[in-house]
Amino acid sequence: MIIGVLTLHLLIPGCQSLKEKRGRIKPVLARLHREFNLSVAEIDRLNMWQETVIACSLVSNNHAYTQQALQIIPPFLESHWPDFQIIDFQIELI
Repeated sequence: MIIGVLTLHLLIPGCQSLKEKRGRIKPVLARLHREFNLSVAEIDRLNMWQETVIACSLVSNNHAYTQQALQIIPPFLESHWPDFQIIDFQIELI
Protein backbone atom coordinates (compact mmCIF):
# COMPACT_ATOMS: atom_id res chain seq x y z
CA MET A 1 0.00 0.00 0.00
CA ILE A 2 1.32 3.43 -0.98
CA ILE A 3 0.07 6.63 0.65
CA GLY A 4 0.82 9.84 -1.20
CA VAL A 5 0.41 13.31 0.26
CA LEU A 6 0.67 16.52 -1.72
CA THR A 7 0.98 19.69 0.35
CA LEU A 8 0.30 22.98 -1.47
CA HIS A 9 1.11 26.37 0.04
CA LEU A 10 -1.07 28.89 -1.80
CA LEU A 11 -1.32 32.66 -1.92
CA ILE A 12 -4.79 34.08 -2.54
CA PRO A 13 -4.27 37.73 -3.49
CA GLY A 14 -7.06 40.17 -2.89
CA CYS A 15 -8.86 38.30 -0.10
CA GLN A 16 -10.26 40.75 2.42
CA SER A 17 -11.78 38.35 4.97
CA LEU A 18 -11.81 34.76 6.15
CA LYS A 19 -15.33 34.41 4.77
CA GLU A 20 -14.12 35.39 1.30
CA LYS A 21 -11.16 33.04 1.62
CA ARG A 22 -13.40 30.09 2.52
CA GLY A 23 -15.71 30.94 -0.37
CA ARG A 24 -12.80 30.87 -2.82
CA ILE A 25 -11.19 27.71 -1.41
CA LYS A 26 -14.32 25.56 -1.10
CA PRO A 27 -14.87 25.12 -4.88
CA VAL A 28 -11.18 24.27 -5.34
CA LEU A 29 -11.34 21.53 -2.72
CA ALA A 30 -14.54 20.10 -4.19
CA ARG A 31 -13.16 20.11 -7.75
CA LEU A 32 -9.89 18.44 -6.77
CA HIS A 33 -11.82 15.77 -4.88
CA ARG A 34 -14.16 15.18 -7.82
CA GLU A 35 -11.56 15.26 -10.61
CA PHE A 36 -8.84 13.18 -8.97
CA ASN A 37 -10.73 11.09 -6.38
CA LEU A 38 -8.56 12.43 -3.54
CA SER A 39 -9.06 13.41 0.04
CA VAL A 40 -8.51 17.16 0.20
CA ALA A 41 -8.49 19.56 3.15
CA GLU A 42 -7.17 22.92 4.26
CA ILE A 43 -4.59 22.06 6.93
CA ASP A 44 -2.72 25.24 7.87
CA ARG A 45 -2.83 29.04 7.76
CA LEU A 46 -6.49 28.78 8.71
CA ASN A 47 -6.73 32.30 10.13
CA MET A 48 -4.68 34.09 7.48
CA TRP A 49 -6.77 35.85 4.83
CA GLN A 50 -4.43 35.59 1.87
CA GLU A 51 -2.62 32.30 2.48
CA THR A 52 -3.59 28.67 2.88
CA VAL A 53 -2.04 25.23 2.96
CA ILE A 54 -4.00 22.45 1.30
CA ALA A 55 -3.22 18.73 1.57
CA CYS A 56 -4.29 16.11 -0.96
CA SER A 57 -3.93 12.45 -0.08
CA LEU A 58 -4.19 9.37 -2.24
CA VAL A 59 -3.93 5.68 -1.37
CA SER A 60 -3.08 3.11 -4.04
CA ASN A 61 -1.09 -0.04 -4.62
CA ASN A 62 1.22 1.46 -7.24
CA HIS A 63 4.08 3.81 -6.38
CA ALA A 64 4.42 5.25 -9.92
CA TYR A 65 0.68 5.89 -10.25
CA THR A 66 0.53 7.69 -6.92
CA GLN A 67 3.52 9.90 -7.80
CA GLN A 68 2.15 10.71 -11.25
CA ALA A 69 -1.38 11.44 -10.00
CA LEU A 70 -0.10 13.91 -7.42
CA GLN A 71 2.34 15.61 -9.81
CA ILE A 72 -0.41 16.72 -12.19
CA ILE A 73 -2.36 18.60 -9.51
CA PRO A 74 -0.20 21.78 -9.30
CA PRO A 75 -0.39 22.44 -13.08
CA PHE A 76 -4.13 21.66 -12.99
CA LEU A 77 -4.58 24.17 -10.18
CA GLU A 78 -2.57 26.84 -12.01
CA SER A 79 -4.53 26.40 -15.24
CA HIS A 80 -8.01 26.37 -13.66
CA TRP A 81 -7.47 28.97 -10.92
CA PRO A 82 -4.95 31.51 -12.22
CA ASP A 83 -5.80 33.90 -9.37
CA PHE A 84 -4.23 31.45 -6.88
CA GLN A 85 -0.42 31.48 -6.69
CA ILE A 86 1.46 28.35 -5.67
CA ILE A 87 4.20 29.40 -3.26
CA ASP A 88 5.46 25.87 -2.67
CA PHE A 89 4.40 22.26 -2.97
CA GLN A 90 5.77 18.98 -1.69
CA ILE A 91 4.95 15.36 -2.46
CA GLU A 92 5.57 12.65 0.14
CA LEU A 93 5.13 8.95 -0.46
CA ILE A 94 4.83 6.59 2.49
